[in-house]
Amino acid sequence: MHKRDNYNFEELISSFPELSRYVITNEYSNRTIDFFDPIAVRTLNKALLKHHYGIDYWEIPSNYLCPPIPSRADYIATVADLLSQENNGSVPAGPGVKILDIGVGANCIYPIIGCVNWGWSFVGTDIDPVAVVSAKEIVKNNAVLAGKIDIRLQIDSESYFNGILKRGERIEATICNPPFHSSAEQAAQMAQKKLSNLNKSAAKPAVLNFGGSSNELWCPGGEEHFVKGMVAQSADFAVQCHWFTSLISKKESLAGIYSSLKRVEAKDVRTIPIARGNKISRVVAWRF
Repeated sequence: MHKRDNYNFEELISSFPELSRYVITNEYSNRTIDFFDPIAVRTLNKALLKHHYGIDYWEIPSNYLCPPIPSRADYIATVADLLSQENNGSVPAGPGVKILDIGVGANCIYPIIGCVNWGWSFVGTDIDPVAVVSAKEIVKNNAVLAGKIDIRLQIDSESYFNGILKRGERIEATICNPPFHSSAEQAAQMAQKKLSNLNKSAAKPAVLNFGGSSNELWCPGGEEHFVKGMVAQSADFAVQCHWFTSLISKKESLAGIYSSLKRVEAKDVRTIPIARGNKISRVVAWRF
């Protein structure tokens, strides 16, 4: 629905007229935007959120991650499919289905999609106070999200569930888009490679067109280390959480994560591929 080269700009502009200022025609006579213009990217996201999800307010601080909505929608749809397998093939709907978003971010994108599409309720957690304030503002200023999303600050950066989940609180699934890179230097190198691949001048400083604060983009050890920590702690919350899931971008991360899952004796482990364009990622899901 949201492929980068297949946006319906006529519909999007109808829902969000401001987008028209940023729409251009490329060398193939296709309508698009300049994806290296952060304002254009944010405006496209606002149009997508307004048109497809009825979101009237979506503001995030500068230099925070402006997520590619199509791939985010792919992940949460994968989780919806997982839940449907135990519900006669139908995605369970309504606020009784509570999802925990570990690293909700300033953009609050996963709760938005889950709330609007299936009426789910969410707990969104983040270690960044600025991101927490931003996500709360998004929830507060959109009636469609009212009463469905609880944003909680995680004060212990080493904990994933402790200090967030309340006693007896039941979670149907956890979701997480972990920090991808292992260092700020690696993040910058990958940004430069991205620019080069898209035939932009290599002399320009590397800029991630979707932004991202440091804790959103990297952590020591990258996604593998982050998810292995989550796996280790998940066993203590097996009674409260039915499914644990995480997005995994690098195939090379899987071996270490599988070893951790074996160590905690997860009873059901699944790896579900997600393809969008030339990019292949996957969701690892486990339960006890």
